[in-house]
Formats: sequence, structure tokens, C-alpha cells
Amino acid sequence: MTQQQKLFKSANEFSLHIEELVKQHKISHMDAVLKYCVDNMLEPEEIASKINKSLKEKIAINMQELNYLPKQASLDL
Repeated sequence: MTQQQKLFKSANEFSLHIEELVKQHKISHMDAVLKYCVDNMLEPEEIASKINKSLKEKIAINMQELNYLPKQASLDL
């Protein structure tokens, strides 16, 4: 474990850390997760359990906007 790597007690804590990276670096959620992995010498598979439903949804939206995933119909409320 590197000095920079933080220990997260829950997936929600990890998600908040990723949100902070998104704001600080003005990057997508997927890029923030990958940056965390690179900075801490981790494989993405190693942090998969720390990604909560909310973060998964945000990553999916990012991927749809970049046309990596098919867009889904949404209702304008």
C-alpha cells in the first residue's frame, strides 16, 4: 500500500473521494476511478467492490455521453 492510498470504510466514502477528484481535476467519474488506481498502483478489479450504485450510474452516464455505451431513453420531468 502506498502512502497516498487511503483506506475507505465503505463504498460511500470511496464514492465521495471520487467525487472530489472529479471536481478537483475536472474529469469524468471513470477517469477519476482510473486516476485513483494509477496513483495507488491498483488494478481496477481491486476496487470494484468499492464502487456503489450511485457511482456506477454516474460512470454509465459518462460512458453514454462519450458514446461508449448505447444511450437509453429518459423522461424529461
